[in-house]
Amino acid sequence: MIEPNEDNTAWRRALRREMVARRAVLDGAAHGALSACIVGHLQAALPVPRVFAFCWPIKHEPDVRAVVEVWLGQGAQAALPVVIAADSPLAFRRWTPETPLENDRYGIPTPTAGEFVQPDLILLPLNGFDAAGYRLGYGGGYFDRTLAALSPRPLAVGVGFEINRLPTIRPERHDQRLDWIVTEAGSFRADA
Repeated sequence: MIEPNEDNTAWRRALRREMVARRAVLDGAAHGALSACIVGHLQAALPVPRVFAFCWPIKHEPDVRAVVEVWLGQGAQAALPVVIAADSPLAFRRWTPETPLENDRYGIPTPTAGEFVQPDLILLPLNGFDAAGYRLGYGGGYFDRTLAALSPRPLAVGVGFEINRLPTIRPERHDQRLDWIVTEAGSFRADA
């Protein structure tokens, strides 16, 4: 762990742009095939959760909505994250295929009404990730604050593409370690 500093902040900002650009070059067929592999690994590695949260895919993130459909069919409840206030943990609103969504201030489709629930598993998108289980998000710190605040802490499962694997994200003291990372190459428990 390193202390936050200007050099690391600038390095991570540039790395975020590079990681999004790596995903953006995937054509539709490749993106779909890689996402399908990730969905298969999620189903094979994880038990069906009681309540799980997922993120609507943006900026060429893996599309794992197929596992959402499967888990809903097996009796699980789904939820989407909602930004309640800046610099605060996320809340999670129950979601079904009939739930109306509107883009939030970040352009992410979210439910604007509905019951709040606490997930026992969260599928988190990865801009970048390392073998130690740390994720590079978009820089807002929402998921790190959320994982630190939730009790009991849900199982944190990062979903991403191998093209976004890094030697290190240079984790800082606020960064929360994931429990699992799932890519098209398989599912991996984060190194301790």
